[in-house]
Amino acid sequence: MTRYLISFDDGAMTFPEEDLPAVAEAAHAVTREAKDAGVWVFAGGLPSPEEMSVVATDGTVTDGAPERKAYIGGLTILDVPSREEALKWAAKFAVACRCAQEVREFLYDPTV
Repeated sequence: MTRYLISFDDGAMTFPEEDLPAVAEAAHAVTREAKDAGVWVFAGGLPSPEEMSVVATDGTVTDGAPERKAYIGGLTILDVPSREEALKWAAKFAVACRCAQEVREFLYDPTV
């Protein structure tokens, strides 16, 4: 099987604050479904980009986000047999989270 990253951009989840419990439950339901299917590896949300640190090649640490267009807001890693299967799960998360999901395959490294 192949591992896929399903993610969404920080700020992409835009809905009324009072909808948060329903959105959270919908996302948790899809996560439970993925666990029950045996394809779930890991998932989590990330704090705002202002809370990140960047470590340069010389070891210098800079707090705060560098200037970019987008940052990952949340992610799920699934182990599924095909890209088509990853896209089906991404569609479920898109509905649950009320925002588009990006799907990317982890590249295989035979030395690891």
